[in-house]
Amino acid sequence: MHIHILGICGTFMGGVARLAVCLGHQVTGCDANVYPPMSTQLEQIGIRLIEGFDPDQVLLKPDLFVIGNVVRRGNPLMEKIMDLGLPYTSGPQWVGEHILNVRHCIAVAGTHGKTTTTSMLAWALEYVGLNPGFLVGGVPQDFRCSARLGNGSPFVIEADEYDTAFFDKRSKFVHYRPRTAILNNLEFDHADIFPDLAAIQTQFHHLVRTVPASGLLVVNGQQDTLNAVLERGSWSNLTYFDCAEGYFAQGDEQDFEVFYHQKSVGRVQWQLSGAHNRSNALAVVAAASHLGVPAHLVCEALSVFKGVQRRMQVRGVVHGVTVYDDFAHHPTAIATTIAGMRKRMGAVGRILAVFEPRSNTMKLGVMRAALPQALREADAVFCYTHGLEWNAEQTLADLPQPVCVTDELDNLVRSVVAQSRPDDVILIMSNGGFGGVHQKILQALGAKV
Repeated sequence: MHIHILGICGTFMGGVARLAVCLGHQVTGCDANVYPPMSTQLEQIGIRLIEGFDPDQVLLKPDLFVIGNVVRRGNPLMEKIMDLGLPYTSGPQWVGEHILNVRHCIAVAGTHGKTTTTSMLAWALEYVGLNPGFLVGGVPQDFRCSARLGNGSPFVIEADEYDTAFFDKRSKFVHYRPRTAILNNLEFDHADIFPDLAAIQTQFHHLVRTVPASGLLVVNGQQDTLNAVLERGSWSNLTYFDCAEGYFAQGDEQDFEVFYHQKSVGRVQWQLSGAHNRSNALAVVAAASHLGVPAHLVCEALSVFKGVQRRMQVRGVVHGVTVYDDFAHHPTAIATTIAGMRKRMGAVGRILAVFEPRSNTMKLGVMRAALPQALREADAVFCYTHGLEWNAEQTLADLPQPVCVTDELDNLVRSVVAQSRPDDVILIMSNGGFGGVHQKILQALGAKV
């Protein structure tokens, strides 16, 4: 089958493309911007890429068009596809119907931690020889790719609550029909498509409805928002984590013992930081148990887990200043990331928090009132406001530490570097490329006298 993918250079759709090639399909694709590293990765596996959405691409005569959710009505190629009545579907639906339907699907859902938890679980299953497939919205450093078909029964997928496509406004994860589902946490987010928290809870309950009675729901016991979802109805086996009624941890965030119903089942000693990652680990231990993997082996695997690119990833060290890259963009994630870094550093050095409010929710200003508290533990705050329509300077005005708010990237870099000194950590947080600020700061640090 020849598949032509619209929006192929996004992490998810690029992963779909890779999986389709592994299944033996001919794959081509297009996107508004075709550039490395995704373009290079796709071309290396034989995928022809086209820049732009020229309607003449229908002349490729594929058997099926797979549409990414970056595509909207008015897109010239999409309009041509619809005018001609050509067959099309969404990426999540294609994955659900062509891959997950014959695998033991483990879906990882939640407002935060989906990418890391999916990567952890895929690695744990790989470690014990189950050769899982996976599709994740990042690049696990243990695999160096965002998607793999695998030849074992398990397939681990990051289960996003964002909408599927312009023609299917349900959450992506309703297409996956998992046998094991992790419900990691639930907060209000994606204000561009959800009016309130209740709307997101409805989508999560749609996911719960798709898990069979023989399946397993792995649920964060600390989340009242998830309990409210389950109160609407639950028909599957259920286990909790991060609470005494199920899997819980005792010890430091980087060295902790895992317990199940008060009995020790394993120990994790790793380089990851933060209470959120310890919680993620508990979810992985619980989910892997549904596939018969002993907890102590999962703990062994997690102890050598390398992490995920752009999740507390060290980008470089210059003159004693360490530059970290992190995907945090929601206030809760920002607060957790800073707290984890503070605990890791102890009393040595300062945290310079560099933040870009880039997500649709942050651009709308829905979460701006929570930002000051989220950033409070940093020693200095630098906020990049290019394209922002609300007043970040006013929002952050009451923070006690030094604050720099600017819409000029070069000015941001100069300000960060000017305030840095040996033993400092520069913690860069954004869900986008941030204009290459990481490398700009490293270069400027190197030139600093």
